[in-house]
Amino acid sequence: MEHHPGAHPPSPHPRHHPHSVPTVPAVHTVHTVHTVGGALPAAAVRGPVLAHEHLVLDLDRAGDGAALLGTTRHRTAVTAELAALRAEFGLGLVIELTCRGMGRDPRALARIAEESGVAVVAATGWYYEPFHPDEIRGASVGQLTETLVREIGDGFGDTGIRPGVLGEIGSHGDRPSEPETRALLASAHAALATGLSVATHAQLGRGALAQFALLTGTGLAPHRISLGHQDLLDDPAVHRELAANGAYVAFDTVGKESYQSDDTRLRLLLALLEAGHADRVLLSGDISRHGYLESEGGQGYGHLFRSFLPKARAAGVDDSLIDLLTRRNPLRFLTGAGADADAEEI
Repeated sequence: MEHHPGAHPPSPHPRHHPHSVPTVPAVHTVHTVHTVGGALPAAAVRGPVLAHEHLVLDLDRAGDGAALLGTTRHRTAVTAELAALRAEFGLGLVIELTCRGMGRDPRALARIAEESGVAVVAATGWYYEPFHPDEIRGASVGQLTETLVREIGDGFGDTGIRPGVLGEIGSHGDRPSEPETRALLASAHAALATGLSVATHAQLGRGALAQFALLTGTGLAPHRISLGHQDLLDDPAVHRELAANGAYVAFDTVGKESYQSDDTRLRLLLALLEAGHADRVLLSGDISRHGYLESEGGQGYGHLFRSFLPKARAAGVDDSLIDLLTRRNPLRFLTGAGADADAEEI
């Protein structure tokens, strides 16, 4: 994968984040995304983007190894799937939202990106409370912010690889718990200090309005926020409210039929499109265990392209709109570009 050096603009005014937090250069300029292979012009991404996936992770709390994408065999299968999607659909980028405490492996992501030919954006932040590492306990918002800002500036350990997004920052229930609130606030402050965007995990789609209020209360712009798993919430009014307020609404568990049928997802998507909010939708499949891989009989990373989008086309969604949903929107989310950005640049 080609490496792009990119320029680094200065951080926003320090009033947006705790005074104890060091300022660092933002990791990308407008219309540039920071991948595990370096800075990449958004205009170079000509194919679709998967807006919320996992390529390597370990959420195994039961000890059965189900919530795992960590073995060499898994990585070989993941790489093969991405390479096939690049060949068949032109897959250009994966936003990989495995963060701190989720079994993140930046070096493995870099290998998958290089071998598949698909660019990958890595993440930092904290998942929802049951998966919080010990570093959350007792840490102030300022201390957590400093941890994130430092990792964004210095990279993951000694790898030289830097995150390009904050996510998936989690909560469960209608309102975040106290530790989840600190993690969300720290993510917002880190976003303001570094120029990255924030993608959330709203457990079963609940609590997105509360997440949005917390994040924007710090001064973070709505278009730098993606509210996760909204396709699991059968509430078009919430989706409209989030989108009307400028946030991205993530329909990012496409194909997970045990949680929600794709027919319901399509109905919810069409309702949001008909309400005039096509420029605020993100799509993905959130592959989060090895049983979802094609090699193990699962729907795989290609379900969105092979099953869901054909149904959307049959319902009247044309190719230009699909390009907006699957390419321009996720690139605008990552870069902070406005909805009026030149389609040839985004």
